Amino acid sequence: MVKIATGTVLHGQIVVEGEPFSEGEKVTILGHDDQAGFRVSAEEKRLLLESIAQADRGEFVENGDLLAELDESN
Repeated sequence: MVKIATGTVLHGQIVVEGEPFSEGEKVTILGHDDQAGFRVSAEEKRLLLESIAQADRGEFVENGDLLAELDESN
């Protein structure tokens, strides 16, 4: 299951707002400097969740393969 949450770093720890994550659950963190936070539209959220689901299914390109492919095209 994919969850999206926001949080704040306090004393070196990330404090997540809303429903807590389970112990040992894997997370990905996107940081930003904007103190006001950020907003995504319903469509942007749908696309983000779709992309995460694709990655969970293994439908992605490894970074080394992508860099090699880009290098070959130049």
